[in-house]
Amino acid sequence: MKVAIIGAGIAGLTMAIALKKANISFVVYESTAELKPVGAGIAIANNAMQVYRHFGISDKLTPRGTRISTVMLTDMNLNVLTQSDLIPFEKKYQLANVAIHRSELHKVLVDEVGMEHIVLNKRLEELNQGDDGLYTLQFTDGTSASYEYVIGADGIRSKVRQALYGEYALRDAKQVCWRGVLDFELSDKYNNIALEGWGRGDRFGFVKLLDKQVYWYFLVNEDKYLQNKDLNTLIKDCCPLVKDMIIQTAEEEIFLNKIYDLPLIQEWSLGKSCLIGDAAHATTPNLGQGACQGIEDVYVISKLLEKVSLEEAFQSFTAIRRKKAHGIVCESWKLGQIAQLSNPIITTARNTAFKLLPSFLKDKQIKMMFELQEV
Repeated sequence: MKVAIIGAGIAGLTMAIALKKANISFVVYESTAELKPVGAGIAIANNAMQVYRHFGISDKLTPRGTRISTVMLTDMNLNVLTQSDLIPFEKKYQLANVAIHRSELHKVLVDEVGMEHIVLNKRLEELNQGDDGLYTLQFTDGTSASYEYVIGADGIRSKVRQALYGEYALRDAKQVCWRGVLDFELSDKYNNIALEGWGRGDRFGFVKLLDKQVYWYFLVNEDKYLQNKDLNTLIKDCCPLVKDMIIQTAEEEIFLNKIYDLPLIQEWSLGKSCLIGDAAHATTPNLGQGACQGIEDVYVISKLLEKVSLEEAFQSFTAIRRKKAHGIVCESWKLGQIAQLSNPIITTARNTAFKLLPSFLKDKQIKMMFELQEV
């Protein structure tokens, strides 16, 4: 029994680790010529860290990043609107949220999978299922391969999803995001804090990674961006600290993307194929749960494999995961729209409302995100 995993991103590599643990043979196909993750930094939230503990690698990730114990929301001048204490969740799960450079996370996952199981420079062009039930993969280099099982971990523009499940138009958030990493002298008062600052049609965020590394992001509404695409001009309302951070970042270390998610797809498996991660339920980044939800997909499939066959695991996992993943997609979308409001009167009322937000409501949402689902 051989499985083709399409995509060597976070979800695909985590899936490979799960199959390796279950003694199921697999090959990971990656479209790029080298494994060079783009996206700067990432927060591995407690739910994802629990999954990596399940696979025996959480201890390899923790020293490569920085613990996040507080999530802080401010205005553009760093005046605090609200904050959430994550220490009670650290104590409960005996794990911390970790801010880490994507390349460091990728190294750990690749080492765990083994490069001998990963084939690079293989961009999927077509996917068909024959009368014998086997899936034939056609690649853009003219080669092909056949497998009994296929897992689509190839992201929001998944070719596997398109081939087997049809077309789904992406939902455009009408927001543009820059991300970057640099070495920066950030005050110790920002240790173990993930901070986001809200403005009027724009916002920023930053968090320390390892040593002096700082990961930052800056979002602006698309209509504002189309009027003036110069980043140094668009950050005029940011506090001096964030301006310095962005201006000092090397151009080659800054990545620019538009923000999209997927409509709510109701079924992520078909026969002996399935979709995981962004291929199944891509979300906007506002809750920091995009990759984490893909990692949770793998956890559920892995736990199912302790009881049933791979085909049965595929058929069962959507029903277990759908409610939580779709809830994350919807909540993240709403939060992103609120964060990017631009009317001065409305944004003032928004900021006041968040100052008055009861802590039990914030903790309830965090609890929902961090609890793994029973299988």
